[in-house]
Amino acid sequence: MARRVTGADWVALGRCQTVGLSGFLVLGAGSLAGLALLLLPLGLGFRLLPPAAALLRRVGDRYRTHAAHRLGRPLGPPEPLPRAASAHRTGAAILGDAGFWRELRWAWLEPLTGGPLASVPSALFAYGAFGALVQPFVWRLLGDGNWYAFVPVTSTPTMLAALLLGLAFMAAGLRLAAPVLALHARLGHRLLAAPLSTRLARRVARLTDSRASALDAHAAELTRIERDLHDGAQARLVALGLTLDRATGLLDTAPDTARALLLDVRVTAERALQDLRDLVHGIHPPVLADRGLTDAVRSLALDSHLDVEVTASPLPPRLPAPVASAAYFAVSELLTNAAKHAGATRADIVLAHDGTGLRITVTDNGHGGADPAAGTGLLGVRRRLDTFDGTLALHSPPGGPTTASLEIPCASSSPKTSSSSATG
Repeated sequence: MARRVTGADWVALGRCQTVGLSGFLVLGAGSLAGLALLLLPLGLGFRLLPPAAALLRRVGDRYRTHAAHRLGRPLGPPEPLPRAASAHRTGAAILGDAGFWRELRWAWLEPLTGGPLASVPSALFAYGAFGALVQPFVWRLLGDGNWYAFVPVTSTPTMLAALLLGLAFMAAGLRLAAPVLALHARLGHRLLAAPLSTRLARRVARLTDSRASALDAHAAELTRIERDLHDGAQARLVALGLTLDRATGLLDTAPDTARALLLDVRVTAERALQDLRDLVHGIHPPVLADRGLTDAVRSLALDSHLDVEVTASPLPPRLPAPVASAAYFAVSELLTNAAKHAGATRADIVLAHDGTGLRITVTDNGHGGADPAAGTGLLGVRRRLDTFDGTLALHSPPGGPTTASLEIPCASSSPKTSSSSATG
């Protein structure tokens, strides 16, 4: 059965047109960088190269963001462009930067490969629109030499054949738009992504940094727990013991006063218990241990001020506890950010596990423009995931929506999965 054309197909078609036209911007950035290289023997190229490389990096970063959104996984930005005390030294350092040469190669190849590829669906649609919407009205005026594709449009039956062929071309353009965008994203990933050796070296460096951060965070968390216990439950328990001593001394001489003190003991004990529950919830939510990650996220959805829909494919019944905890608190932080900073009213959460890693996507309808560098919330999520060599890919154009894609490498503690894990 043929698939219906949806609004997503029209959006993808418009995106193909935008990508095709943006090839001129890529060509301009690549040409400016090439001009800087040609002017190096004259000395002027060293002054022109830093701004040209910065422009090329911005254009490449836009393509990385869109490709990551299309592929559902981050491409990993290159190392920052080198800077030095003078323009000459900065230019010389850029010449030794492998990321710059990858982006320059991409900028020269994109207009020849990616741009024409992305233009295919829109060209098919435009040619189909000519056959379906123009040929029926102009075929009599064009005479016997009028052909549409392989159809000579010289009579009413051939005009109808051209109309049907045009509709087919339009449908083909709409249907091909999304697959072509995915293929274009894979091509851009191949050209822009760093080599495996470079990515592994970065991963080792990032894991080293995240390990140090994790140790610092662990020490800070122990300090917080100690402080909370001292100021909360411990203080209440000390007060409870003193009150019990007073009540014991008054049991014979003032039983009514002793009874009132015992009631205070009961209230204090309940508050101490609640303090302990709150403390445990901040360390490892009981619902996470009892019901699993899916139900824990659904609990977050019920407690959120947003209208949240959770979609979960069957997860392994026993995810590693640290991974489940990191995912839980990351989703909690993302929902808080969406409600507090993005002005969102709705969020959609998708959880999946492909056998090697946990994937979570959180999409909200807020005003967009989220920037990890502008606040501590998203930075905290990224640091939490870095501990497990996880990644956070953020797509948040101005005006929204914002999509945060989390990926944490992990294997199931059990090779079996069950549908019950989607509810437990």
